Amino acid sequence: MPSLSPFRYFKTSPEVIRLAVMLYVRFPLSLRNVEDLLHERGIDVCHETVRQWWMRFGPVFAADIRRKRASRLRAGRQWRWHLDEVFVKVRGRQHYLWRAVDHEGEVLEAFVSKTRDRRAALKFLKKLMKRYGRPEAIVTDRLRSYGAALREMGGSDLQQTARHLNNRAENSHLPFRRRERAMLRFRRMRSLQKFVAVHASVFNHFNHDRSLSKRQHFKVNRAAALDEWRQLAAA
Repeated sequence: MPSLSPFRYFKTSPEVIRLAVMLYVRFPLSLRNVEDLLHERGIDVCHETVRQWWMRFGPVFAADIRRKRASRLRAGRQWRWHLDEVFVKVRGRQHYLWRAVDHEGEVLEAFVSKTRDRRAALKFLKKLMKRYGRPEAIVTDRLRSYGAALREMGGSDLQQTARHLNNRAENSHLPFRRRERAMLRFRRMRSLQKFVAVHASVFNHFNHDRSLSKRQHFKVNRAAALDEWRQLAAA
């Protein structure tokens, strides 16, 4: 039995919806910026429509990307993960955004919590290993919660801590910080978790490290990523 299209109740074409979601999530734009960009292309939609599109289809697109990436990574060697956390304000209250990236800088998981104690670190690590398996090494900062969580999981020998060794994870927060400023912060923890999960998957999909590859190779990879995006959630 063929699966039903997620666009079946929408009059707007899937191509327009994919374009709007990509513009909003991938670039540091507001909803009204996306509305103006679409208007320049002859597409008349309200910014609230763009909001509903990304909330409805953003997780669908991200899940599709994440599912393909997880199956590919689990089949290969899990060499080294880098874990780090940053402070995020939600309605004036401090929360913590945990992020894990692999040795190539690809974001594996983003997780939001109210605390950064052993319980939060343990929940984050269990979620990470359930999806991607067990790595050969885990690089962290000197936060004691990581060590306590890894001891409980029987993985104390995996942890590595050293100065400047975790710069890869710290740099992975920069795209989110730019996005956070454009959105004027977040109002709910649930919406923050939803957005960082979608943003991480979309960032992985279009990030090709243009500074490390030749121009011709970069153009080929960029075109392939865009073609694959246009096929997401296709009926």
